[in-house]
Amino acid sequence: MATLFLYSNTFSFFFITLVSLALLILRQPTAAASCTTPPVIFNFGDSNSDTGGLVAGLGYPVGFPNGRLFFRRSTGRLSDGRLLIDFLCQSLNTSLLRPYLDSLGGTRFQNGANFAIVGSSTLPKNVPFSLNIQLMQFSHFKSRSLELASSPNSLKGMFISNDGFKNALYMIDIGQNDIAHSFAKGNSYSQTVKLIPQIISEIKSSIKRLYDEGGRRFWIHNTGPLGCLPQKLSMVKSKDLDQHGCLASYNSAANLFNQGLDHMCEELRTELRDATIIYIDIYTIKYSLIANSNQYGFERPLMACCGYGGTPYNYNVNITCGHKGSNVCEEGSRYISWDGIHYTETANAIVAMKVLSMHYSKPPTPFHFFCRR
Repeated sequence: MATLFLYSNTFSFFFITLVSLALLILRQPTAAASCTTPPVIFNFGDSNSDTGGLVAGLGYPVGFPNGRLFFRRSTGRLSDGRLLIDFLCQSLNTSLLRPYLDSLGGTRFQNGANFAIVGSSTLPKNVPFSLNIQLMQFSHFKSRSLELASSPNSLKGMFISNDGFKNALYMIDIGQNDIAHSFAKGNSYSQTVKLIPQIISEIKSSIKRLYDEGGRRFWIHNTGPLGCLPQKLSMVKSKDLDQHGCLASYNSAANLFNQGLDHMCEELRTELRDATIIYIDIYTIKYSLIANSNQYGFERPLMACCGYGGTPYNYNVNITCGHKGSNVCEEGSRYISWDGIHYTETANAIVAMKVLSMHYSKPPTPFHFFCRR
């Protein structure tokens, strides 16, 4: 893993180097050896974990400067580099997850597939690429993979076996867009939070469907502090800001969703006793970056690195990152937000380190739990 950045600020250099070294250590043979079977991961979600599905599925252009750091080219990720899911895969020393819809370049899916697509939500459930649609895609993928794995074809070893699906990790990171879309439609806070039980119900139903497909190991991310996104801050006229400059009502809705998601996971642990269901508190991790930005060496925690408009948020819905007229901060700048909605690689690296620490998982569980026998 390459060192992320070089900084003039001594503290920032020390901290980011520490993050890089921590992730590097996790990739060494001792960490990789924790997996006694090849790890297989299936991910479902939205742009927070989309590794190129939007581009592969719709041909939607996601151009440079997206991907300018680690990849040195745009890969369809909405960031300047790696996402949280990329760091998690690298901690297991496995390949980065490929988008399910990517049919070019000799794509192989031995270590799983990524069904996440930019803009996805749980509702409405029959609109591409909702969580329901992603699960339908998974069912087709599994059926076809098992068919090919059992064929006399000389390449059958390239496909995931039934044991591979059974022992895989099923990750879900979705719900942010459901809440955001409700506010964007002009719905009030009370109208928005009334939707939360339906959103939770869809996620619960999805976990049960995966369980019925044979899945037994689940990794569920809650949603981040929606009210701290520069996009939301720039577009809301009546601002109810908290002490750190975030929209209090948006974050309150996110927290209510997270409480419901946590409770749902507890219920499923009782209902599905032979399943392992891990709940990850992404909200607390990300809000800490905002609230303690100086300690992390970040500057302008509520301002996008790539966008238009300058201070305080550098976000304009008509001139977004990568489009004509947009500007981008210099490499090595210390920003949390990449484009007003998604995080920079530096921020994602810190989030990953905290996720891997087990301090934010319930129950406390190492990420490699699913590939140890």
